[in-house]
Amino acid sequence: MLVLSRKCGEEIVIDGNIRVQVIQCSGGRVRLGISAPGDVAIKRSELLEKEELSTKHLPFGHISESATLEFV
Repeated sequence: MLVLSRKCGEEIVIDGNIRVQVIQCSGGRVRLGISAPGDVAIKRSELLEKEELSTKHLPFGHISESATLEFV
């Protein structure tokens, strides 16, 4: 894992086309702004974990609602 320190307003660039900017820091929380191409999925880790748990309980052959979403 790469660990970086950034100040508010500073950003990092991933693979030349994904930008992560520190928008605000206060009270032990950090607000991030993320700019990425439309084909790059960005999800909070707790939502991924929740999705993984819910798909484990689906019947065979069932397609979860999240798997059918398309972003326009």
